[in-house]
Amino acid sequence: MKTIVVGGGCFWCAEAIFQRLKGVKSVVSGYAGGTTENPNYDRHGDHAEVVQVTYDETVLDLPTIFDVFFYTHNPTTLNFQGYDKGTQYRSIILCAPEELPFAEAAREKAQEGWAEPIVTEIKLLDKFYPAEDYHQNYYNQNQTAPYCQVIINPKLEKFSEKFGDWLI
Repeated sequence: MKTIVVGGGCFWCAEAIFQRLKGVKSVVSGYAGGTTENPNYDRHGDHAEVVQVTYDETVLDLPTIFDVFFYTHNPTTLNFQGYDKGTQYRSIILCAPEELPFAEAAREKAQEGWAEPIVTEIKLLDKFYPAEDYHQNYYNQNQTAPYCQVIINPKLEKFSEKFGDWLI
């Protein structure tokens, strides 16, 4: 099993997408990329909302994960996605040293699909803090909530159209 941490706006959206991807064994919503000790939803400091994706590399490779990541959020907007605004919603990839070249290559490849420059931050993962329990598996437990209906459902539809072969 391998693990990668990515953030592209609200962690509920990323969690819902990666949970439906073949080869993914677990997705944990959390906070990373900052310096604040023990962040939480009300006191996240300079951390981003992220998901920790654990996957079976014999089924799913890192380039596919990055393709899904760059396709399912807008990596050209600095510190916001849709209605979610703030540095915690920035586009970010946090990885191991050996994964940095793959992340940078994926960002370059993804740029071909965007007119504006991609602002995704790529850096080494220092520490990942799991989010509170009520944030875990959020979409699956709250599909009728307005945020899920208006924000997450369209992202899942877009994801399904392009990556249908990868759906579990």
